[in-house]
Amino acid sequence: MRRLLERWKTRTIELRTDALTLYYAYRDPRTPRITRFVAIAVAAYALSPIDLIPDFIPVLGHLDDMVLVPLGILIAVRLIPEEVLLECRMRAKETLSARPRLLGAAPVIIVLWAGLLAAAMYALYTQIITG
Repeated sequence: MRRLLERWKTRTIELRTDALTLYYAYRDPRTPRITRFVAIAVAAYALSPIDLIPDFIPVLGHLDDMVLVPLGILIAVRLIPEEVLLECRMRAKETLSARPRLLGAAPVIIVLWAGLLAAAMYALYTQIITG
């Protein structure tokens, strides 16, 4: 049991590092636009306190955290140019080792989700009106 808890703790730290890496890759001008969109969407979802499937729903609630987040990170990481990825990963590790918590991230995440929702609603609205 102790070994399993250590593995989960290690994987949690890796996911946090990967999410921060995606955020830094999003901000890097060498990252292609579509990759930036994928990276910020995955990072926002990974760091967001709001889940697509709420955790209180048995099995499915935690399935998104255990499957969707790592899969999204894997896809986003593969889209990032290698030199950008290495630099951003080093920067993320330095940031997390120097400051273990990103205080004040909740308002930023809420604004990101609101912006993504507004953009999706606008795109859907324009498709229905022009459609």
